Amino acid sequence: MSEVEEYNQQKPVKTSKQHNVLPIWGNEQTMNLNPLILANIQGSSYFKVHLFKLKTYHEVVDEIYYQVKHLEPWERGSRKTAGQTGMCGGVRGVGAGGIVSTAFCLLYKLYTLRLTRKQVNGLLQHTDSPYIRALGFMYIRYTQPPADLFDWYADYLDDEEEVDPRAGGGGSTTMGAIVRQMLIKLDWFSTLFPRIPVPIQKQIEQKLAEHNRQSNATKPAANYRGGNSNNNANTNYNTGRMDSDRREHDDRDRRDYGDGDRYAKDRPPRRDERDRERDRDRDRERDRDRRDRERDHNRDRHRERSRSRDRHQDKARDRHRQRSRSRDRRYR
Repeated sequence: MSEVEEYNQQKPVKTSKQHNVLPIWGNEQTMNLNPLILANIQGSSYFKVHLFKLKTYHEVVDEIYYQVKHLEPWERGSRKTAGQTGMCGGVRGVGAGGIVSTAFCLLYKLYTLRLTRKQVNGLLQHTDSPYIRALGFMYIRYTQPPADLFDWYADYLDDEEEVDPRAGGGGSTTMGAIVRQMLIKLDWFSTLFPRIPVPIQKQIEQKLAEHNRQSNATKPAANYRGGNSNNNANTNYNTGRMDSDRREHDDRDRRDYGDGDRYAKDRPPRRDERDRERDRDRDRERDRDRRDRERDHNRDRHRERSRSRDRHQDKARDRHRQRSRSRDRRYR
């Protein structure tokens, strides 16, 4: 065997992560977005007119810098779900819709550019705005294979840069906390991230637990002696808590996809279910009152029409009698 062949055998094989072309996981047409959000993005004048003019990666990044102020899918106050149930009650990311946010329009615009690995890393390491970085993490969460997520996020689990993802403000957190949330939770405000298969989710939880152990071992004892600090509250995720989060999502799936009756009888109704039932009873009572009022109103109108008809007939008879009398006088 020659030295060249021996070197080629010993040289490590490149993985897909070392290539500049990124694979797209899941539905390539929808970017794995909720159908309602995607329809609102594609139908918005901001996406169809303004973002259509942006043709390059750097132009879109500049637009993110100037326009993105939060990371929710809907603009504040534009989505009304109060009193709605079923498919219009905000269940599993499906709701009544509203004005789709600038952040999600730009996220989908990035997807239409089919970013390379180098460009995504440029988003994650951008220094001008935390929202540019956050959209980079969201792009990865929506488009990359679940098995690669931890490798993408590992270097940013303890990132301390602050960002406020809430529309209207008041929810400031760290980039590391957002990255951890993307790894262990499906919920993202009023929508959901793509589901991670259970075996891969368990591997992610194990790697997170190992990362937390190593981080705690390297911290000075003074940082965690005598109680919980704010940093510990944000970064100390344990396997038991992750298991409970996963069970919560599994229960929600069983309820949403028709297997909820079997599980619902084993647990007392939750507060929001009781409130929803109360709202439904109240709505039924209002409908019943409205029907009664309409029935009474229709009955009164019918009576009024009958009286009017009778008056009209009486007047016609009177006119007929008067004409007959006039005729009789004329011939006498």
